[in-house]
Amino acid sequence: MTSERKTLSIRPASERTDAPVVQKRGRGWNIAESRLDTLHETAREMRREPTEAQAKLHEALVAANLGKYRLKRQTVIGSAIVDFACQPLRVAVEIDEPDANAELDRRRDRTLESIGVKVLRYPAADVLSDVDAVVAGIVAEMKARWHDQRANARPGQRKGGYKGDRR
Repeated sequence: MTSERKTLSIRPASERTDAPVVQKRGRGWNIAESRLDTLHETAREMRREPTEAQAKLHEALVAANLGKYRLKRQTVIGSAIVDFACQPLRVAVEIDEPDANAELDRRRDRTLESIGVKVLRYPAADVLSDVDAVVAGIVAEMKARWHDQRANARPGQRKGGYKGDRR
């Protein structure tokens, strides 16, 4: 018995409509529980077997001492798995591997940005050649997002996180 594996393909631009609006409801933003379970299992597998660039960036980010903010590896946001994410600051970091699908990445970035997540992209070659510069860029963006959150906070609102965060 042969099993056919489903692969994700992108339809030509002429056949596509805009991406559906992300609905933030419940655990998975209106995503079927089975699909969400599959996403989380895939993210776990990706954490167990990181690429060389992901492993190197992870080590550098751990050593960077980011204070109370952390970038978690292989995080599920909606129906996307991002390489690193800081949920309170709404920052996602993606490492562009040479075999990545650029059109799919652009679509996912638009969806994430529509819900307020800033996506930072770095080529894997840059991470491998100068990880310190990549970390400096990530830290600078995290600081900028923190300052924006503080400046835009309403009076009486907790600064620097979501309503449900416990610190």
